[in-house]
Amino acid sequence: MTARNKELGYLVAVSGLTAVGFASVYIARRALVSWGSLGYAAFFVALYLAAHLIARRTVPNADPYLLPMAGFLTAIGLTEIYRLGPDNAFKQGLWIVVGLALFAAALIGLRRDYRVLESYKYLFGIGAIALLFLPRLPGFGTTVNGARLWVHVGGLQFQPGELAKISFVVFLAAYLREKREVLAQGRLKDFGPLLLIWGATMLVLVATNDMGSGLLYFGIFIAMLYIATGRVSYVAAGIGLFAVGGYFAAREVSHIQERVTVWLHPWTTHKVFCPLTGTYALRQDCQSYQIVKSLYSIANGGWLGSGLGKGTFTTTSGTPLIPYVNTDFIYSALAQELGLIGASALLLVFMLFVARGMKTALQVDDGFSKLLAAGLTFGFAVQTFIIVGGVLRIIPLTGITLPFVSYGGSSIVANFLVLAGLLLVSNRANSQI
Repeated sequence: MTARNKELGYLVAVSGLTAVGFASVYIARRALVSWGSLGYAAFFVALYLAAHLIARRTVPNADPYLLPMAGFLTAIGLTEIYRLGPDNAFKQGLWIVVGLALFAAALIGLRRDYRVLESYKYLFGIGAIALLFLPRLPGFGTTVNGARLWVHVGGLQFQPGELAKISFVVFLAAYLREKREVLAQGRLKDFGPLLLIWGATMLVLVATNDMGSGLLYFGIFIAMLYIATGRVSYVAAGIGLFAVGGYFAAREVSHIQERVTVWLHPWTTHKVFCPLTGTYALRQDCQSYQIVKSLYSIANGGWLGSGLGKGTFTTTSGTPLIPYVNTDFIYSALAQELGLIGASALLLVFMLFVARGMKTALQVDDGFSKLLAAGLTFGFAVQTFIIVGGVLRIIPLTGITLPFVSYGGSSIVANFLVLAGLLLVSNRANSQI
């Protein structure tokens, strides 16, 4: 087969995957009326099978467990989203189709040598800042729960910060690979471009009141800097700076101060001022209502849970007990219906995904690939910890999504691109053995 025919075949494969995916969602929506959710599941099994075949064709030596684990997490999330609201499940299904199509396109476009991305490191760095700044533009950005993260273009709403995270990791991987030796010597001038991009990113995140993403980006930055240089002192300095900055933010930034107060004192026995209504009320009936109801939901699940579809998430009048349960608090819903055992099993799948990603980073030989795989995996792990830790009240609650599980198109698309990156690096690592 000639190279031209191969390219045509790959193009047809991606187009076919996208067409079959959208047709699957449309037909499955009608099939639900006649032969139930089994038809919906069958179509998505076929969709993932097509994605698997493309992956085996483009990256035949890649880790064989990453895509099935992503598919499992997506299936769990889609099932719970459908249980909470069928209309949202169909929208999520469409975003899964888009995510899988971009996943296939990334594998096909970068299958020869993804390391070409290293040549555009500064474009990725500037692109990350531009994507984060986009919600601040008049007429585009939308504020939700005090954070300005969303962009509206026509009827489309998306969160550019999800894609900015990937651009940020690519920039760090390329820059740290090039400067790792001089950075290990600790010369301040070599940190200039690195600190400039990172500082601009943090300023944008502060301006948008996005505490969760700020913590995520900071964690990725420190982890990749340590992997590149091996200097524990950088980690210690980073933690120190974070502690000082966190203390200042908790005292001076009202949005973060409120989050910390809700985290430390979600229940009160006396009424406090409620900014939502302008009156006085118990904190659990106002600012901390969401987290308190979430904790009750988790506790109600017990060991084995109430069973899928049997949880209680609305009042008798149909009012949601947990606002935004299908996005920020989907882990609470799963914990109630699957119980402690089921919720723990779900976390084990996340841990296995992280373990396979880190194994890929350890196996590959070149510095850019190693840092890219480690950065993508660490970002995935930190994001999971931030949202699950917030829901369990281990850390202050932030508004980020649970990868592959929460409702949200931007998150789904970004995580499929993360998956594609890991498979590309894994294929190179295993090809060297």
